[in-house]
Amino acid sequence: MFAAFLQYLFSGLTSGAIYALAGLGFAIIYNASHVINFAQGEFIMIGGMATATMVAAGTPVPVAIALAMAASMLVGVALEKFAIEPARNADVVTIIIITIGASIFLRGGAQLLWDKEFHALPAFSGETPIGILGATLMPQSLWVFGVAGLAIVVLWWFFNRTLFGKAMLATSHNRLAAQLVGIGVKKVLLASFALSALLGAVGGIVVTPITFTNYEAGIMLGLKGFSAAVLGGLGNGTGAIVGGLIVGIAEALASGYLSSAYKDAIAFLIILFVLFFMPSGLFGKRGTDRV
Repeated sequence: MFAAFLQYLFSGLTSGAIYALAGLGFAIIYNASHVINFAQGEFIMIGGMATATMVAAGTPVPVAIALAMAASMLVGVALEKFAIEPARNADVVTIIIITIGASIFLRGGAQLLWDKEFHALPAFSGETPIGILGATLMPQSLWVFGVAGLAIVVLWWFFNRTLFGKAMLATSHNRLAAQLVGIGVKKVLLASFALSALLGAVGGIVVTPITFTNYEAGIMLGLKGFSAAVLGGLGNGTGAIVGGLIVGIAEALASGYLSSAYKDAIAFLIILFVLFFMPSGLFGKRGTDRV
């Protein structure tokens, strides 16, 4: 019984780490521009698909990973420059619709560039399971935990120890004040989309050896990342991490003890629960915006 629970926990933590990275992407963009970017899941898909196809074509794995991350960042910058910036004075609902349209466009582009098939990526360090108290943990899950943890530490260092990171924080707190002291807000917005795309790509790359990927792989991962961000408090980085782990563990336990048919419904139930009973999330500021 305990071994089964531990197995579900390992599965939930693995998924939750990816949702946390996606949730952090939502938080970074929301803080910098107050935009909810529903194309975040497509950054995850691009990272996984680009890496898998380049490795299949014979590109060394480290080179493929670097190129995939760079490609995702370029897509993120292009999204901000050509879709979000021209509509910067539009209302919240209009910008949300733009990001949904961008998500559809990116999926269509991925289908044309690649195909509709699922693509695999070899595990980074073998596929021999690790036995822990009767449960098994795949080595790739350790890569997911390690990479997600490293990304979180690097983000903390970036926002708290670098001048540009502090400029991004200042913009998130008060955009007008940041402009008045000479911070280039446009550069901050571009950087926020690039950084969000990078996080998405990293998540897509490390999870692809476990789940495979195709042009539609980012839809559910993005929505679950949004659920994590909402649960933690939209715009709160710590909340996104905690929310991602909670969503991952909750869906793994529901899938194991109830039915796998309920797995994808858990994230939506969490969103509804938060909206009805705690609109500010676990760590968000009190008060809500009407959209």
